[in-house]
Amino acid sequence: MSEQVTEAGEAPAAEPGEKPGPKRRRLRKWALRVFAGVLVLIVAGTLFSFGYNAATAGRAGEPAGLRFVSADGIRTRYKQWGTTGPPIVLVHGFAESADTWDRVAGVLAADHRVYALDLTGWGYSQRRGPYDAEHEAAQLLGLLDALHLDRATLVGHSTGAAVAAAAALRAPDRVGGLVFLDGDGLNTGAGAGADDLKSVFPNPYRTTLLRLAVRSDWVIRQIYGSQCGPACPRLDRAGVRQWRRPLQVAGAEDALWSMKGIVGLPAARLAALTRVKVPKKVIFGTDDDVFSRSSPYDTAKLIGAPAPTLIPGARHLSFVSHPGQVAAAIMRNP
Repeated sequence: MSEQVTEAGEAPAAEPGEKPGPKRRRLRKWALRVFAGVLVLIVAGTLFSFGYNAATAGRAGEPAGLRFVSADGIRTRYKQWGTTGPPIVLVHGFAESADTWDRVAGVLAADHRVYALDLTGWGYSQRRGPYDAEHEAAQLLGLLDALHLDRATLVGHSTGAAVAAAAALRAPDRVGGLVFLDGDGLNTGAGAGADDLKSVFPNPYRTTLLRLAVRSDWVIRQIYGSQCGPACPRLDRAGVRQWRRPLQVAGAEDALWSMKGIVGLPAARLAALTRVKVPKKVIFGTDDDVFSRSSPYDTAKLIGAPAPTLIPGARHLSFVSHPGQVAAAIMRNP
């Protein structure tokens, strides 16, 4: 016969063939309930995800009246403001489009012909990878060719600074000036973890999460507010649609998941801009928290530009919040 009490005074483990005690039966019962609950949540979440994705599968169409040209073989949407004066070409950053330049472009157009394009992967231009600085620079130069623009000043915002820089390095004779606006042009590896995110959230879940975010007015307003600040105009429903719609056109989701991090160039390549003999400027908002306080000065030194111009109180979208000051800084003689 087995002993009834262990050395520590605890009830002994059940012998083979014996029924488990009440405590073990309760634990097993709760474990089964937890497992069943998790399984129900997974099944319900999967069914919701498939259903939601099917219900939101419709793609947004292009707005009427858009302008397009073929730039390096890419069907490229562009905008134009003004009809006289030296040309300025505005190059947007991550998740932006030609439309985000409206406020500052209107000011610049008083003395310049102003153009902005949708880089491939964003806006209403054709999606065609790879989505990197060199490929987008070829598209930018293709736009200059298509519109017969010579000696244009290239203004790159955020990641657009790297695209403008790559274009200037490739064809310095085509460029009349180079402006880094709230961007350092560097390839820091930021965003490269998207592949890990895809493995953590395989389809259909990642599509659901992306669409829930894109279709949420609150999410878009929160991102806009944090990057633009209190000086920016309030984002009404039309403004929300302006940011949202390009992310819902055909090919937008696939392009987004194909991107390999934030667009940028190695520091050594950017340093080669010191040999490009065109006027260069660096403009930053003083409250831009995407970059460090030293970034404007480090960037100016790296590319061979004069001391940076700082826009007091402006955040990352300085050209939206302070269009007059940004336009004046772009047009000011070095």
